[in-house]
Amino acid sequence: MIRLIKNAEVFMPESMGTKDVLFAGSKICQIADEITIEGDVRLEVIDGQGKYLFPGFIDNHVHITGGGGEGGFCTRTPEIGLTDIIDGGITTIIGTLGTDGFGRSMSNLLGKASALEEEGITVFVNTGSYQIPVRTFTDSISNDIMFIERIVGVGEIAVSDHRSSCPAVEELEKIVSEVRVAAMLSGKIGIVNVHIGDEPEILEKIKQIASKCKAYKKHFHPTHMNRSPEVFEDGLSYLQMGGSIDFTTSTTPLFLEEGEVACADGVLRILDEKLDVTKVTLSSDGQGSLPVFDKEGNVIGIEIGRVTSLYGAVKECIEKNVPIDIAISLITSNPAAIYGLKRKGCIKEGYDADMVLVDKDTLAIDTVIAMGEILKKQGKNLKKGAFE
Repeated sequence: MIRLIKNAEVFMPESMGTKDVLFAGSKICQIADEITIEGDVRLEVIDGQGKYLFPGFIDNHVHITGGGGEGGFCTRTPEIGLTDIIDGGITTIIGTLGTDGFGRSMSNLLGKASALEEEGITVFVNTGSYQIPVRTFTDSISNDIMFIERIVGVGEIAVSDHRSSCPAVEELEKIVSEVRVAAMLSGKIGIVNVHIGDEPEILEKIKQIASKCKAYKKHFHPTHMNRSPEVFEDGLSYLQMGGSIDFTTSTTPLFLEEGEVACADGVLRILDEKLDVTKVTLSSDGQGSLPVFDKEGNVIGIEIGRVTSLYGAVKECIEKNVPIDIAISLITSNPAAIYGLKRKGCIKEGYDADMVLVDKDTLAIDTVIAMGEILKKQGKNLKKGAFE
């Protein structure tokens, strides 16, 4: 089947104006002012009039096998389903374990990633969880990254958090060194995804390592950097050093009331201070737990992260006058570049046919296309997960 999107305003994520986009199989074939197909071919035309065409969204931090458990076994969050992913306009995911590296495993994570790919979503994963030593699939971080194509990094490794292994600077340095060498040998970038809690040290250990060896800066990608004003400010200082940071889009009214920085406000601050916004990403922490602790560290409440919050935060950015191309880059070209995801994050000829059509007036998602397959059309999902 050859498919043609007509008359959409295309963001690659930079604005290209009104274009036609032709795709066949899993690839984008042609982008032009006007494309005409002649002859006896099977052609499906998708009307893009009155719509923006964005690259498919990349969620770089999702607990695809579920997460949490801080409040006991009954608070282990469930695996993600395909419907939520489609509703969020997400076409590429990076899966991670998180707090529970004991009851959940890398085998479980890789199996779920394969299942989601069979259903039409591109999935990469990080090896390990909060804990150090890193719990790998093979016998080492190096072998995981070098020989398992789907594994793009390590993490999320917990730092500055009461649930972490309290890693020493030397332990973190050994991890990033191993990731760097394995990535170089396998043609990957190699990311250490770092969970940042709200303990006072925040990014101190990461900054020490990045200051000692500048080459390591591109390998650390700390997340939850909007969880408090103090964490946010430390994230800005890391941006000034040339590092990259990630904001979490899943939140609760209580978190915001207690000082969490809304993603849109954080992005506006970065633009106002003329920091490098290409080093900033948004991720949902989907299916992760959102626990509330009292002053003694006891769990007093828990909610669940949602992947649909990812585009919700982007819409809020646009509504607060963040330029559309910058807002979209936070979940497309930026994570693709930081993680080294080839043929992802842009609408270009030869790239994977991952695209999202949204209504210009409401910004509502109309159509979702992943690897050339239409998963949602005119607001209606065309596919469900195996057990949904």
